[in-house]
Parts: sequence; C-alpha cells; structure tokens
Amino acid sequence: MRDNKFNIAVLIDGDNASAKLIKEILEEVSKYGKATIRRIYGDWTTPQMNSWKEMINLHSFSPIQKFSYTTGKNSTDSSLIIDAMDILHSSSVDGFCIVSSDSDYTGLAKRIREEGMFVMGIGRRITPKAFVQSCEIFTFAENLGPDTDEEKSTETKAEKPSSGNTKSGASKSDSSKKESPKLDLNLINKAFEISSDEEDEIHIAKIGASLRKIDPSFDPRSYGFRNLTELFRSLKKYQVIKNEVNGLNYPLVKLK
Repeated sequence: MRDNKFNIAVLIDGDNASAKLIKEILEEVSKYGKATIRRIYGDWTTPQMNSWKEMINLHSFSPIQKFSYTTGKNSTDSSLIIDAMDILHSSSVDGFCIVSSDSDYTGLAKRIREEGMFVMGIGRRITPKAFVQSCEIFTFAENLGPDTDEEKSTETKAEKPSSGNTKSGASKSDSSKKESPKLDLNLINKAFEISSDEEDEIHIAKIGASLRKIDPSFDPRSYGFRNLTELFRSLKKYQVIKNEVNGLNYPLVKLK
C-alpha cells in the first residue's frame, strides 16, 4: 500500500461499469492512494446513465458528457483516453485507476506505465487479458461486491443495437456464471521463490507484491479468502508465523 499523499486519478467508463459499486471502487483505490481526480464518462442524455446520476454528487465525481454520434459506436473511450493523456502530462497525479472491462484501454495503460507511473484497473472477469496485464494491479469487480451488472447489461442490449463492439454487455449473462478460478499453486510457489532471497522466512506483503508482478489480477478474494494470510494458512506446504512489530502484525511465511 502507498501513503495518502499518493494522488490517483479515477476515470470511469460509465458505459462499461456498474454504478452500484462506486463506493467499493473508491475503497479499493484508497488502498493505494487518494482519489483526487474523479470523473465518469458517458452520454448522460441516454437512459443507461441514469444509475450514475444520484452517485456523482454523493461521491464527488465530475460527469463528463460525450455524445454518441454514430449508432452502435461509443466515443466514451476516446474522450477518457484524451483526458488521461492531458492529466498524465500535467503531472498533477502519481497514478491512475481506469474502471472498465474494455480492451480499448490497453494502449492507455501501457502508455501510463511507460512513463513510470502507477496504473490500476477495475473491471469484470470478462476483461481481456491484454488490458489486465497492461496494469500494475487489476481488481475484478466481482471481488468488490455482489454481481450488479446483470440489470445494466440487459438495459444496454435493449437500448443499443448489436455492432460487434466489445463494449456491449451481451456476453455478460454467460460470463457472469463462470465458476471461480482455480488457485494456481505453481504461481504461489514461483512468487515465494522470487521473494525468498535465500531467506527462510518471508514477509507476506513481499510475496503479495511478487504475485502481482507475475499476475496483476491476482487477488485472494477470487479464491474465497479475505486476504493473503488466510490463503497461505490453507496451504499444506506453507506455515504462517505471527510477527508483531510495534503492536502490529506483519506475518511471515516459511516452508513447512
């Protein structure tokens, strides 16, 4: 985690995210810094943006209007990308959080990382791997709260004709019912090995950082655990050791 002086621009693709998770999104961002710039992009003249309207003042977001000039096409992503580049060059933040499940933001995430800046993404599990891997950290929306996009996806299908555009929620009804992913023990072992530096006992936070480097979307919540400590306690190969420093516990992990 970073300190509260670490400023993050939170840019939400309103056509491709759930308004019901806005509080959880901000809580997730707060683990890494302070959400100083908060913007939601979309065509606010359309019914599908209604769910966001009561949220913008409650959570101090600025609505950015972008009309859809062509049927079946969406200009939200281009507007968000242009704004992100302006913010990037203004040096007013230390990192970005892009909230979307759309692969169109892959290039933007790569560009931000090339500048040596922090970039995290939040989106559904259907998010293309290319976008996930382009972020330093990627959190699946399903881990933030109950699946709230079903109703929104249905509205999107009813209001917008199919065009082959990846922004449509047409596949959501099938994808949302996928089983939770199976824990890859090879990934866990690799992260432990990378973190060890020939030490027997390793801080669990260090292992967590290694896991994120290998897989930006790695999250114990995907496997039913509240945190990494709980996950390691469930593994027969490892032992979690209590390690108190100034009254706080910084768990260590070692091989049994």
